[in-house]
Amino acid sequence: MTSPLFYMVSGAPQPVAPFSHAVECDGWVFITGQLAIDADDFDAPMPEGIEAQTHKVFANLLRVLDGLDLSLEHVLCARVFLTHFHEDYTPMNKIYESYFPADRRPARTCIGVNGLARKGRIEIDFVMRRPSG
Repeated sequence: MTSPLFYMVSGAPQPVAPFSHAVECDGWVFITGQLAIDADDFDAPMPEGIEAQTHKVFANLLRVLDGLDLSLEHVLCARVFLTHFHEDYTPMNKIYESYFPADRRPARTCIGVNGLARKGRIEIDFVMRRPSG
């Protein structure tokens, strides 16, 4: 096993707690869960509603991926955390599916939770494998 690499990506949202944006080891890349916070203004309020928050979460994930020279096509597994599960599951899925081709959707778990940092409605993290060669 090679030594892990710990990444803080310039231009990605400021972490809300003590963690790295991503950790990579032996080609595996673990992307920390992103909230719908404004990457350019940490103190700005999160957008209202699950639709706007889901798009903002993906924008933040894409910033992290871009900083690592990766893209959504490299995602193998996603975990979605929702604080309003029954209310938000269907509208979140409609947005989520727009980010992945129908024949290349990652494995996924979606979990209802009691709370997220900064009172977010959604958080998504990824597990990826960097292409070799």
